[in-house]
Amino acid sequence: MGTAAAASILIFSILVALLLMGVPIGISLCVASLVVITQSLGFSGAAPASALKMFQGINIFTLLAIPFFILAGNIMNKGGIAMRLINFATALTGKIPGSLAHTNIVANMLFGAISGSGTAAASAMGSIIGPIESREGYDEDFAAAVNVASAPTGLLIPPSTGLITYALASGGTSVAALFLGGYIPGILWGVSCMIVAFFYARKRNYVRQKSITLKEFAHVTLEAVPSLLLIIIVIGGICGGIFTATEASAVAVIYSLLLSFFLYRTLNMKELYSILISSAKMSGIIMFLVGASNIMAWVMSFTGIPDAIAGGVLSISDNKIIVLLTINLLLLFVGTFMDLTPAILIFTPILLPVCQKLGMSALHFGIMIVYNLCIGCITPPVGNILFVGIKVAGRKLEHVMPLLLRYYVAIFIILLLVTYIPWISTFLPQLAGYH
Repeated sequence: MGTAAAASILIFSILVALLLMGVPIGISLCVASLVVITQSLGFSGAAPASALKMFQGINIFTLLAIPFFILAGNIMNKGGIAMRLINFATALTGKIPGSLAHTNIVANMLFGAISGSGTAAASAMGSIIGPIESREGYDEDFAAAVNVASAPTGLLIPPSTGLITYALASGGTSVAALFLGGYIPGILWGVSCMIVAFFYARKRNYVRQKSITLKEFAHVTLEAVPSLLLIIIVIGGICGGIFTATEASAVAVIYSLLLSFFLYRTLNMKELYSILISSAKMSGIIMFLVGASNIMAWVMSFTGIPDAIAGGVLSISDNKIIVLLTINLLLLFVGTFMDLTPAILIFTPILLPVCQKLGMSALHFGIMIVYNLCIGCITPPVGNILFVGIKVAGRKLEHVMPLLLRYYVAIFIILLLVTYIPWISTFLPQLAGYH
């Protein structure tokens, strides 16, 4: 057995064993990496080398965008922005059968386009729209499934921490290009959920909402405009070269604070303190994961694992369609037990060279891998958005899962379109001059 094969078996065996024992993913990554590299350098050499690689992994200016966007998302969640987006989404979808379900989907897409957080969207929209759907006679398991299935659109529609993470892992793919590339796939994800919800709602005869007057529509639109302007400020500023993604994240924090404190007046200093603490905890977890994943990426490179895996994948077939389908199935499996951030950091260096050999650009692959791994956020046993959505709705997993299955099918169909039609990911970036 070759060195790379032995190292890959050892590192993944230890990683899986530790995860099954309930050890946090960051600790598991560090331990598995240390065991493998100790065989070559000895512990006295492996420990300082690993510490250095961890520091190098987080000592990146672009990475500062992640905690700022997390903070901005939490401020928006608590600052009354979610309710105004829901009112706007209701105005847009009121005449469609099952309009409250469509409101949930559109509101998740809008909230994601502002906050970049799928879990925040699932929590905010589920807690506000869920009780309304229940009062209107909607099946509560159906309502929970709609919310869970559509919440990950916030991880694709920018600003997206997942796309920022991929930009780092891929060695410098443009964040602005990735942000633009995420729009169409994210919207298609939402539309696929709306199609499934439409047929279910029509079958169950869920009523439309009452029509609103032009004056009422203008009122809710005007209330939502200040929140929606953040999309133009952040994405327009990045693509226009006014500021970097990191600077844009700081602008998002300042803008959301101004809205919540002075325009909407829905936030106070006590609540802000709680938001800062929870955002710091989440940011710390992600930063540790980034550092730990950088150790593993270095170990795998040191032992030749990426080349071995790439050779194994390419040996399956020389047919591009088959290889990309195999990669997608591998990532779908990985997503069931690994969170989005570490999965991107670990598998991007392994699979990106394989896809580039097949003629796929780094931009196209980035959208594909993030889209794919977002599905893992709504699948057991690890899916954080899945369990947040179920907890907020007060439902049981075994009752919601059968309804989620039809959404999985629709979302997977869009994944295949994203994989095999590069235009879906590259059209907007190319239109903006990114190649």
